[in-house]
Amino acid sequence: MIFQPDLLKGQVAFITGGGTGLGFAMATAMARCGADVAIASRKPKNLDPAAELLGRHGTRVLAVPANVREPDSVRAAVDRTVNELGRIDILVNNAAGNFYAPSGELSANGWRAVVETDLYGTFFCSQAVHPVMAKQGGGRIISISMTLHYQGWPQMAHATAAKAGVDALTKTLALEWSKDKITVNVIAPGPIPTEGASKAFAVGGVAIEEALSRHIPLGTLGTPEDIANMAVYLAGPGGSWITGAIFVVDGGSSLAKAF
Repeated sequence: MIFQPDLLKGQVAFITGGGTGLGFAMATAMARCGADVAIASRKPKNLDPAAELLGRHGTRVLAVPANVREPDSVRAAVDRTVNELGRIDILVNNAAGNFYAPSGELSANGWRAVVETDLYGTFFCSQAVHPVMAKQGGGRIISISMTLHYQGWPQMAHATAAKAGVDALTKTLALEWSKDKITVNVIAPGPIPTEGASKAFAVGGVAIEEALSRHIPLGTLGTPEDIANMAVYLAGPGGSWITGAIFVVDGGSSLAKAF
């Protein structure tokens, strides 16, 4: 661990999609730094095993079912977190859905599912924690974007449009909520071989590791911990004067020509 074990002591982090992949890595990193953690997912089966593992770090852990596409579900999860853990200092908007689909054949349901999860969910969760953080005197909102929309990416119209929206939304919320001492920032990960990403981004039957590693200037794929480290930094004292920013964590891959 590269951060002090008490860096986030006394704080509560609410992390969507916290039961697996990047969300679980960020929840783990924050728990190791002393934060109490609420992990939310619309798939309850992902929550209990993750909560058990997180509990081994000695902080309080809450598993809360939530569908980020439904404002009422989000508000219920936020209310439960505040009731049981006392506050919310950090929100990580991590829940997302992606899959390849040619734009001409992308169904309306497929478009809605991704845009509502990635973009609507980011807004609904941010909106739900805003009054909590404002009442407390501040907070940190960290949203997970991507880098594919910087150059465009075939067969990913739904995801790239949604994540571009997340970037724009972040800048607006950062301005609007600065008076409440709430910082709002984005982390844009590059290729990270989580289970979900490997399924979503396998290219023509070629695994993501093989397809992408040779196109990254630093020569290796990232790890979930690389993203978690940035999230902890933004949540901690180092992030206190940063807002409306987009942090690209991708080994330089967004600088390289798309394959």
